[in-house]
Amino acid sequence: MAIFLTKDSKIIVQGMTGSEGRKHTQRMLAAGSQVVGGVTPGKAGQAVDFQGAALPVFGSVADAMVAAGADVSVVFVPPRFAKAAVIEAIDAGIGLIVVITEGIPGA
Repeated sequence: MAIFLTKDSKIIVQGMTGSEGRKHTQRMLAAGSQVVGGVTPGKAGQAVDFQGAALPVFGSVADAMVAAGADVSVVFVPPRFAKAAVIEAIDAGIGLIVVITEGIPGA
């Protein structure tokens, strides 16, 4: 059996600044996941506070990989942005992508 996620995995959340992204980032942190930041185009340089821990927001997955060593992305973006978010993560060379988005069109 392959193990894709370990205690050493460094996770970014694409869409961390949105309501679902914030909610689930908080849950991942509470569970002990090593979330190292988020990605929201146009919001690079900002930070999101999670009970005293400020996580940086990057403008791209590639930037998050370089700056924070991210190797996993969890995608919490609206359906119309999901395809672009996944393609961005693939193009950046992220090792594991988890897509949570519901209602993605099949075509």
